[in-house]
Amino acid sequence: MQVVVKIGTSSITEADGTIKAEAIAKLTSEVAQAVTNGHQVVIVSSGAIGAGLPVLGLQQSLPQDSVTLQALSAVGQSRLMALYQQDFDSFGLICGQVLLAPQDFLERARYLHAQRTLNKLLHLGVVPIVNENDAVADDAIRWGDNDRIAALVAHLVHADLLLLLTDTAGVYTADPRVEPDAEIVREINNMRMMQELTAKAGGAGTTRGSGGMASKLAAASIASWSGVRTVIASADYLGVLEDAVGGQLDVGTTIAPQPQRISARKLWLAFAVPPRGVIWVDAGAQRAVMQQGASLLAVGITSHEGHFQAGDTVEVRGPEGEVFARGLTEVSATEMGSVVGLHSSELPSGLPDQVIHRDFLTVLSHAELSA
Repeated sequence: MQVVVKIGTSSITEADGTIKAEAIAKLTSEVAQAVTNGHQVVIVSSGAIGAGLPVLGLQQSLPQDSVTLQALSAVGQSRLMALYQQDFDSFGLICGQVLLAPQDFLERARYLHAQRTLNKLLHLGVVPIVNENDAVADDAIRWGDNDRIAALVAHLVHADLLLLLTDTAGVYTADPRVEPDAEIVREINNMRMMQELTAKAGGAGTTRGSGGMASKLAAASIASWSGVRTVIASADYLGVLEDAVGGQLDVGTTIAPQPQRISARKLWLAFAVPPRGVIWVDAGAQRAVMQQGASLLAVGITSHEGHFQAGDTVEVRGPEGEVFARGLTEVSATEMGSVVGLHSSELPSGLPDQVIHRDFLTVLSHAELSA
């Protein structure tokens, strides 16, 4: 089995940013046992910025400017990797650092290169340790948390399981920090349930973390549409990796995979960029897009909202209001009013026949997404 394990900053660093050596030791021990049992494991590890805080004397409060955060990452990443390798050495294993950026999943050549590199490392018996390339990331096109990176890595290596380790036992019916009576949800098996729980999820649990449960649910959605089972569980749970691999439901919250797997580009369109607007279509257009893989034409559009430009991501909703697709529109909101409901022969000069081309349209049937 191929497994991607993501561990967050709050799970492997103290409040002052100091790395929890015991947390790294626990994770490496469980990964080593999984490798011994014949599994291939990729670790996606946060903690580089937190690890850099005490080194640079900034542990009193987390800086907010991106340049300082990038400097912290550059300093902390090497220390984080050194601790991982020290622990893996005791099990006779080698780990390798892989730094990724969003473009690695969007551009075909870079995607294939990253895929070949990770697959070769796994073939050589190396445990890849992945992080976002924070030190040189363009702030406008970065993820900002490793949950989505982990989900896309799971897609990249055709993983069977994505394990998201956090500081809570799983997904709850409400934010347990606010609602003491909230109950843990053991299984999420449809996207409507996912949307409802995402709406209730809290933000980052600590000031050191950049994710939170909503971020993990978003990552689980990506993994689900990649055909990957996801488990969200506590990093402190003893034997969490073994139990997650074994399919035990009491390990945390399990999110079931969707039956179909969509491409990395489609995943990017669906989940990476928040939608700037909404386009409503009639039943005929919905059927054409969902069943025939057609582009979205102006004739099937009934209305729109938002202040989007050509090239922005928009949601596509059917006549009942359900979100069934997302895509990059070729028509701005200003231009949309002059094309709604028109056949191609009736369109004003200079406007494209297709409002959203099928190559830039992700169909997610039976699902409603929340950004």
